[in-house]
Amino acid sequence: MEKHNIKTSEQHTAEGILYTDQYQLTMAQLYYRHGLHEKDALFDHFFRTYPDYGMHQAGYCVNAGLEWLIDWMGSVRFRDEDIDYLRSQTGQTGQRLFADDFLGWLAANGTFESLKLAAIPEGRVVHPGVPLTSVQGPMAMAQILETPLLNYLNYQTLVATKAARIHQAGKGQLLLEFGLRRAQGKSANAGARAALIGGADFTSNVGISQVLGYPPKGTHAHSMVQVFMALGEGELAAFQAYADVYPDDCLLLVDTVDTLQSGIPNAIRVFESLRRKGHQPIGIRLDSGDLAYLSIRAAKMLDDAGFPETSIVLSNQIDELVLLQILSQIQDEAPGYGLDADHLIKRLVFGVGTRLITSDGASALDGVYKLVAVCDNDQWIPAIKISETPDKIPNPGFKHVWRVYDQRGLATADVLSTRDEAHLDSTHILLRHPSDESRWRVIDQSAISRIEALQVDILDGGRRVYEFPSLESIREQRRSDLERLDPGVRRIVNPHIYHVSLTDHLWSLKLDLIRRYQKL
Repeated sequence: MEKHNIKTSEQHTAEGILYTDQYQLTMAQLYYRHGLHEKDALFDHFFRTYPDYGMHQAGYCVNAGLEWLIDWMGSVRFRDEDIDYLRSQTGQTGQRLFADDFLGWLAANGTFESLKLAAIPEGRVVHPGVPLTSVQGPMAMAQILETPLLNYLNYQTLVATKAARIHQAGKGQLLLEFGLRRAQGKSANAGARAALIGGADFTSNVGISQVLGYPPKGTHAHSMVQVFMALGEGELAAFQAYADVYPDDCLLLVDTVDTLQSGIPNAIRVFESLRRKGHQPIGIRLDSGDLAYLSIRAAKMLDDAGFPETSIVLSNQIDELVLLQILSQIQDEAPGYGLDADHLIKRLVFGVGTRLITSDGASALDGVYKLVAVCDNDQWIPAIKISETPDKIPNPGFKHVWRVYDQRGLATADVLSTRDEAHLDSTHILLRHPSDESRWRVIDQSAISRIEALQVDILDGGRRVYEFPSLESIREQRRSDLERLDPGVRRIVNPHIYHVSLTDHLWSLKLDLIRRYQKL
């Protein structure tokens, strides 16, 4: 029991308010020394570029992770154990790194209850340079929040985006998330949730399924067939044993021995037995080989045996490009076997593991958290970071985030304006490129069907002022946003560029700050 308590305490330390980078704490103490720790500041969280998977690139992202971040923020504070640990830290000369007066301030004020937070809700389609989250409050605590905020939001957004693309490539067929065994530790839970937001219909992860209210899904292992074979009973006996235990949920993995010569014929024999007893088999699973070819042959064999509606689950290193290839091959080759390709595709279920949970090809989202304003003597002063790379210069100050829809009802641009611009001009909008002074365009009223504000208030003084929707509502939001995205932007390979623009007022503010900083 004592050992268990020690481990629990260690977990609280590792996953509590010290779940941040060291430099956040050293900066917080510096702010304290200079009397800046309680000065109000504004930070924006955004990502700079879409995920680039090498042979293909995303043209959008799906926002995710916000509710879990807010839950974490409300559950942590600097405990006595945390303060004691910080008190024990020393620098290069052996002197204490954190002084007692600063630690006393942390002990009394070390929560996120003083912060305001606005964000674009989960499930929304989002784009580079657009503030997904804006945090306002005392400098020290807003600074300490940077690392956990990026950790909670970047990864889930990355996986939700990958899931949305795989769901799209699979033409909306049932998608199962199988990544628990291949994920990096407990990130599997966050990844499964993000996958469900992005387009997966179910996950094999039992615990998170229970938490999120979705039934877990799975089949059986190769080992089940192997053990029956090792004991001399064979594949057919293994399949029959599974069918006996799960007669109404029978889905058989048919590639342990020989898919076409053994697995599918034995599965059909078991399915016929089930049917005679009044049960309807679910289908088969293919986990190796040429999945498109085997799907066609399997469908033909199942059809000939009188099982034209049974599902065919495909797994094994599936991602969006693999699905494009599989479905294209089925369209080309299925008619040669007398099969309706569209009907066959509607029977398919995709089990996606490693390449989804790890966002294979783009393992991190380059989300950042930048100071954009600070309050001094009740006056907000816009702040900016200068970079030799213009695209890396953030947009300063308080901003509104708008989405402009064209006459087709499709999103045509996300527009950032200053806080003073409470509404966009209804007659025409001058849109500036965020980093190139020579690039701009004008959208007039006749080309606009709707303008939508994207950010909503989430926290005010640490108190929730936003009711988080159900996961299914978040999924519906994602579906709706993708439907209102131009098909060229949704494209899996070589997507069109979606425009993120600044109003002329915000562009002028940004340019003035750049010129002022360059003179310092």
